[in-house]
Amino acid sequence: MSFLKAEWRKLAIANFVIDPETLKEFVPAGTVLDFWDDKCYISLVGFLFKNTKLLGAKIPFHVNFEEVNLRFYVKRFVDGEWRRGVVFVKEIVPKPALAIVANTIFRENYEAFPMQHSWTEELDYTSVEYRWKKDENWQGFMVKAEKQSSEIKQGTEAQFITEHYWGYSQVNKSRTNEYEVVHPKWLTYKVIDFTISVDFGLTYGHKFSFINDLNPSSVMLAEGSEVSVENKSSIRP
Repeated sequence: MSFLKAEWRKLAIANFVIDPETLKEFVPAGTVLDFWDDKCYISLVGFLFKNTKLLGAKIPFHVNFEEVNLRFYVKRFVDGEWRRGVVFVKEIVPKPALAIVANTIFRENYEAFPMQHSWTEELDYTSVEYRWKKDENWQGFMVKAEKQSSEIKQGTEAQFITEHYWGYSQVNKSRTNEYEVVHPKWLTYKVIDFTISVDFGLTYGHKFSFINDLNPSSVMLAEGSEVSVENKSSIRP
């Protein structure tokens, strides 16, 4: 049985190119940083969980909810091939119980803050926004995009960002949790405009405050799909 099944919908994604040395201490044992076009990326991602089931059951009041995370990209060599995955610096959700379960079982860094989202459909565009409140300060990420979706082209930055199908979390310096995230290829929408109103130092810690001064290399809106989390294991490289 899948540990988790849900839909991830309307993923707003802002990608930043950063110095890989910044992430050195966060790379889980047994993995190495994954690069695209010789660049190291970190991404701000906001989306909506829908129809969430944990071990096959819907938990009352925890079925539909927002998540915003900051993530970077790694890979692990297994049985002659690379498993390409993501590592989360922090994942923000609106329900404390979600954070407790995720932190306990997956050893992820979840925090629960008040959150809001809005999806606005106009004649010519779609607007998606995710907001969260940290220390009485509202943070937000808004993307406006065309309504026509398209497939992601092979060999592009967008494919690199969206097609990492494993998750890794650092338990300690010698142990890593690994799990598979199963979903089809996603469709994306052409972004018209965006607004990032985020204090990265406040939300993710002082070490990431430098992102406040960066412009994203790209901003995306992906439709998302049904997803499942499978094959959780602990590895000791």
